[in-house]
Amino acid sequence: MGSHDHHGHHHHDHGDHGHGHGHDHTHGHVHAPANFGKAFAIGITLNTALVVAEAVYGYLGNSTALLADAGHNLSDVLGLVVAWGASIAARRAPSGRFTYGFRASTILAALANAVFLLVATGAIGWEAILRLREPEPVAGLTVMVVAGIGILINGFTALLFAGGRKDDINIEGAYLHMAADAAVSLGVVVSAALIIWTGWLWLDPVTSLVICATILWSTTNLLRGSIDMSMAAAPRGTDLAAIRVFLLARPGVSAIHDLHVWPISTTETALTCHLVMPAGTADAFLMETAQLLKTSFRIGHTTLQVETHPDNGCALAPDDVV
Repeated sequence: MGSHDHHGHHHHDHGDHGHGHGHDHTHGHVHAPANFGKAFAIGITLNTALVVAEAVYGYLGNSTALLADAGHNLSDVLGLVVAWGASIAARRAPSGRFTYGFRASTILAALANAVFLLVATGAIGWEAILRLREPEPVAGLTVMVVAGIGILINGFTALLFAGGRKDDINIEGAYLHMAADAAVSLGVVVSAALIIWTGWLWLDPVTSLVICATILWSTTNLLRGSIDMSMAAAPRGTDLAAIRVFLLARPGVSAIHDLHVWPISTTETALTCHLVMPAGTADAFLMETAQLLKTSFRIGHTTLQVETHPDNGCALAPDDVV
């Protein structure tokens, strides 16, 4: 009976903390990547070793396809470093002039990552085009073995991140990258096997160009996304019209203006808005609105200004004023 009593008490306790629970949840969300510190460390180490091996053997074995695969895996190592850095930066307390902490570094890193990859891809693609004009012999077996190791490493790393991909866009990015990489390495193995079997040397540069095209495709998305974020565009998937409707539908709100939604980092979103509420409001309304914005629209940082007179002459009220 005592234990049952204790259980009941515990349950009551939790109910008491219901209000603070929202805060705890955000905390948990920000800290989610922490458990992946080990996964990041292992993934970065294994993949860096793989990039070096592929680059060295691609050069020695005369295979542009293996070099391109090295480039593709390098894109992942950079992606992993960015995602890991993001999870660490997100936990650093704001200080001094950096009132958002270092969260925005994730956006800068994604941008730098994209630019670097475009340059690397250009160099590999150029080499492949030269090879198409005069094909050179390729050490097929070496290429097969190294790319085969690539499949194993990428597959293993993908599994490390499979658990966290629901919660964090950075973890999901790492997972998808790794899975795609295993497929690319498989393509290199197949191409090398075909070269050994048929003697068609042009298969190597063609495979290389296909991989370059894959990297370009994913990198342009990364570039576009990181430029959008740099321009403080609302994150993809944010339904601004729905947010407007939601805020107008809140009890006591007669009009809204100066609505802004922007990314603080690759994982966190902020919102500010002025609400015209003739009857005024209480703190509970603000807290509840912030909580609903978090659960429905994944906005973790809400600031609302309440105005009681629609014609108070708020300088930010007109639609064309930012």
